[in-house]
Amino acid sequence: MKVSRIVKEIKDRLNTASGVMTLLVVSIITVALISGAAVFIHIYHASMVRNVMISGEQATGQITDIVGNYMSDIDNSMERIKYAFRCDEEERNEILNALVEMRPDAVAVTEYDMENGELLNAWTGTEILKPEIYKNLSFDMDLLPSNAYYYTISKPHVESIFVNSYPWVVSITGIVSTSEGLRAVVLDSKFSQIAAYVDNIGIGSHGYCFIMDSEGDIVYHPQQQLIFAGLKKENTEVLKDAPDGSMEEGGIIYSIKTKEDSGWRTVAVSFVDETITDNLMRCLSLLLVLIFIVIAATMISSIVLTKHITRPIGELMTAMGEFEKDASGFSYKPVRGSYEINSLSDSFGHLVIRIQELMEKVKNEETVLRKTELRALQAQINPHFLYNTLDSIAWMCEDGRNKEAVEMVNALARLFRISISKGHELIPVEKEVEHAKSYLKIQNFRYKNQFSYSFNVEEKCLKYYCNKITLQPIIENAIYHGINRMIDEGEIKVDIYSEGEDVIFSVSDNGVGMTKEQCEDILKKDGPGRTGGIGIKNVNDRVKIYFGDKYGINIESEPDVGTKVTIRMPKIEEEYADAK
Repeated sequence: MKVSRIVKEIKDRLNTASGVMTLLVVSIITVALISGAAVFIHIYHASMVRNVMISGEQATGQITDIVGNYMSDIDNSMERIKYAFRCDEEERNEILNALVEMRPDAVAVTEYDMENGELLNAWTGTEILKPEIYKNLSFDMDLLPSNAYYYTISKPHVESIFVNSYPWVVSITGIVSTSEGLRAVVLDSKFSQIAAYVDNIGIGSHGYCFIMDSEGDIVYHPQQQLIFAGLKKENTEVLKDAPDGSMEEGGIIYSIKTKEDSGWRTVAVSFVDETITDNLMRCLSLLLVLIFIVIAATMISSIVLTKHITRPIGELMTAMGEFEKDASGFSYKPVRGSYEINSLSDSFGHLVIRIQELMEKVKNEETVLRKTELRALQAQINPHFLYNTLDSIAWMCEDGRNKEAVEMVNALARLFRISISKGHELIPVEKEVEHAKSYLKIQNFRYKNQFSYSFNVEEKCLKYYCNKITLQPIIENAIYHGINRMIDEGEIKVDIYSEGEDVIFSVSDNGVGMTKEQCEDILKKDGPGRTGGIGIKNVNDRVKIYFGDKYGINIESEPDVGTKVTIRMPKIEEEYADAK
């Protein structure tokens, strides 16, 4: 309650005229800068869109000029082809072979019968003509020009008449006159001249240009193979009817220009996010930095004027935060300032001392309660064990086995000497093993060697410390509730070994075993009228009180097979055991 009141008073002090003035000035400046930034962003965005459109129109204009040059080259090539067909056969072959070999765009020149479309001759340069052409995509009877003065251009397609070569071409079809009559002649042309230029033009890192015809079919595209395979698609249905100029569609800016004499349209594609938004975000980042600087400067100026009030309060708040994180180890250094701050600091200092005293008192009371509970649990086992052992000695004396009774008394003396252990709760594992062996020797006398036992202890585990009287109650339970009910000879195995940072104690027998419910019941809290199993529960409680809930006993058992009890403890060195 007192800490809450102090924090509330500090908040009230911060709600001062200087604080309100600082907030008001910062708010006015922030609103002004944000409004100016919004106007600037709008104007800048419009300007950038216009610049991108101008760049796109310039790119399409340049490509259109290249297309014009390409069409001029086609005109020249077709005139040269027509001239070759007016020459004799030898000169014709020489002219056409030279055309295909010397021009980078020319792939092949082919001659066809206009009646049936039969391939009559082909000039292919270094390419090898297929002996049997399944489908010739370069010649279409429907694309024959109306007379010898014109020629037609096909849609782009894959050349299909060569062996292991499939260039992307357009076919230019014309009519020539020969001594045998009219013939159709086709020039298959690549896009080398156009591609060399178009592929290198782009607006931004991802922008590009392409060429289409008036029907919306792609003539040339830098990603031609992806288009042909259906992995990429252009919105040509919208673009084919769009007028020349620039337009924005779905975050993409298209700039279009048509080559009038061919009907081909050049399209420049640029992306708003890439070319505009990125630049806009950089400008916006600069504006935000400017806003931050102005706000910071305003706040710093205000803080400088009022630091003689706010600084002591900040120090006091910091001290309170540190106290909340580590109350017991906190050391308070008084904060000095005005009279009110000094009074508040002194009150908090007294509160810290009082809370730490109460924490220490509670800690001591918990320690005493823990030790008292531990002694009460340990005291439970002594009468129970002593009764069973003396009962065995008395039975042997009545039977006249005095020598064996003497040995049992000596073993009992050693056993109790280890149990007492000068009042220490923790003893070396070596002593605990000796204690268990003494107990087994006593019981073996009583049961006339009805069972055998063995110890398997890792040498390095003997130096560690454990709760005393840990193994004996487990062994006792194995004898009374497991082996004692058997007709055949029983067997008890004690294993002690290291596992990571822990030491494992294991006691297993081949007795009558238990059900899962009986195993769980043994470790439950004692209830009214409960009998038996007090030893195992006692050990489990002592281990958990001393080392924590993750340590203790685990029981595995199966009826008519046997039982295995495992005890897990941490590796305790002698120095830690002495401190405990």
